[in-house]
Amino acid sequence: MKISELLTVDTINLNLQGNGKDDVIKSLAQKLYDAGKVDDLDAFVKDVWARENEVSTAVGNGIAIPHAKSSHVKNAAIAFGRALPGIEYGDDNCQLFFLIAAGEHASNEHLKALSKLSGFLMDDIFRANLILARTPQDVEKLIADKEKADATDTAKPQSINTNSGQSIVGITACTAGIAHTYMAAQALTDAGTKLHIPVKIETQGSSGTENELTSEEIKNATGVVIAADRTIDLSRFDGKHVLQTSTKEGINEPEKLVQSAPQSDIYHGNGNHNAKAKSSGKGQAKSIGFGIYKHLMNGVSFMLPFVVAGGILMAISFMFGTQSSNPDSSQYNSFAAFLNMVGSKAAFGLMVPIFAGYVAYSIADRPGLAPGAIGGMLAYTGGSGFLGGVVAGFVAGYIVVALKKILSKLPSSLQGLNPVLLYPVIGTFFTATIIHYLINTPVGSFNKALTAWLQHMSGANAVLIGFILAALLVSDMGGPLNKITYAFGIQMLTAGVYAPMAAIMCGGMIPPIALGLATTFFKNKFTAQERETGKVAYVLGACFITEGVIPFAGADPLRVIPGNIIGAGVGGALSMLFGITLQAPHGGIFVIPIAINHPLLYILCILAGAIVECLIVGLTKKTISATDEKTVKAVEKENENEVASIF
Repeated sequence: MKISELLTVDTINLNLQGNGKDDVIKSLAQKLYDAGKVDDLDAFVKDVWARENEVSTAVGNGIAIPHAKSSHVKNAAIAFGRALPGIEYGDDNCQLFFLIAAGEHASNEHLKALSKLSGFLMDDIFRANLILARTPQDVEKLIADKEKADATDTAKPQSINTNSGQSIVGITACTAGIAHTYMAAQALTDAGTKLHIPVKIETQGSSGTENELTSEEIKNATGVVIAADRTIDLSRFDGKHVLQTSTKEGINEPEKLVQSAPQSDIYHGNGNHNAKAKSSGKGQAKSIGFGIYKHLMNGVSFMLPFVVAGGILMAISFMFGTQSSNPDSSQYNSFAAFLNMVGSKAAFGLMVPIFAGYVAYSIADRPGLAPGAIGGMLAYTGGSGFLGGVVAGFVAGYIVVALKKILSKLPSSLQGLNPVLLYPVIGTFFTATIIHYLINTPVGSFNKALTAWLQHMSGANAVLIGFILAALLVSDMGGPLNKITYAFGIQMLTAGVYAPMAAIMCGGMIPPIALGLATTFFKNKFTAQERETGKVAYVLGACFITEGVIPFAGADPLRVIPGNIIGAGVGGALSMLFGITLQAPHGGIFVIPIAINHPLLYILCILAGAIVECLIVGLTKKTISATDEKTVKAVEKENENEVASIF
């Protein structure tokens, strides 16, 4: 499969226009949809944003490569957009945009072709020719010529000269495994050529492991570069100088990484460095607070599927009656009882252990998983619940880190016992002891008191709590406060207190719906593109995807963010005031009929908050005059004329 078969004239736009990342993604996705490559435009855009929210796909050099594997892709394809004046893409200003669409079960052949494009874009001359291309046909020819020139090099297996005084090996891997993986690999390889240092990079992408490193190459390497956005098994690099960083840094600063790798810390088996892993550039300045947040988010990301699966199955069981799982009730239904058992016992029972295990895994790598998960189970069964699980994850992780330093002094003949015996046994013992004797009793008592207070809360207290929870959830649109608030709702859900989660979901649905209403009823306050974005915001809000408000908040934060907080707070306060409960942790409109005790009243709460925010934003925003719009178009026309004069 060739790139020229995936990128065609009808998916190329050499005059891409827009005001930000959202415009770029929608415009290029529309190209693919119009060309018959995608069967559901909105769903595909949602999948692209899901990938984008993990790590920005701006890769430097004025390039952005949004991409996704999606079940809504009929045929693998690429859309190319060029904006010569540049478009702000997150924190980067980019001119070249490639939207890569791969099917959910895309073949290796497709994925290899897509990865090849990523490598091409590291060629300065190739990028310059894309900037100078006058027609879509010129772009097609550039790619065809590049493929032809590259064919000979591709046939030659990459290897490194082990007789050289220096050699670097490494691994690149991004979350989707399509673009960043191969661009970082190409950049590092090119940097080695420029520095006259042999470099071989193994890629772990969507099509599997390619260019795999041999044990001989690893043995002879003077340094290892791991440029990855996900966890990589480093056991092969025991005793080597290992530098860990991101794919973005691998793309932007490859020469620095190649030169720094031999001076990096020595890696000791099973994830232990003799000192904190060295990085370079921005990565070196990460704070302790960011590290704690990263560990928590690692636990949350692995926990959420258990929460959502369990919560939705429990909600379905309530369709048979609120007492359908109670054998002593006249509503009892065996199938409903089965669903409730799967959700409340199996899925929710694993939630805290999984969370704690993967917090510890993030801190101490694989040896932290078992002590963390076992500590989490003790917290769950011992009454300290989710809060105890948080403590268990961090305690287990740092205990194992300490064990690695202590046990690294054992004779080499005994080092093999560390991962299979000493780390899990000693780590579990100390973690379990701390959780059982020091954490469960006080935290469990706190949980019981908090649960009892929330269960009997009413009036002004309920209104205040509802306002605070909903406002915190939307205050940073997916950031730390959002995650902490959502975790609190889950904690209350597992304790049988369902009102806080109702307030939280109500608050999360309001901002996108409110901005959709504002673009509908205050059209003169928004650009044409923002009005189009508002249509999508309705759908995202209804699905409890708060991130649908991000494009508006980015364009006008001083008006939109306060509106988010007030509107969501109003909805959350009303939800608590009316005693509305939600027995599922997610789902938006899809769970309102089956998991909400007062569905119509709940919808009114959402609409009330949305109307409040709509009025705040609509009445405070400045009207966009016809003169302003003409000025924008005139500037764009002037830029086009300047570019045309170059040719």
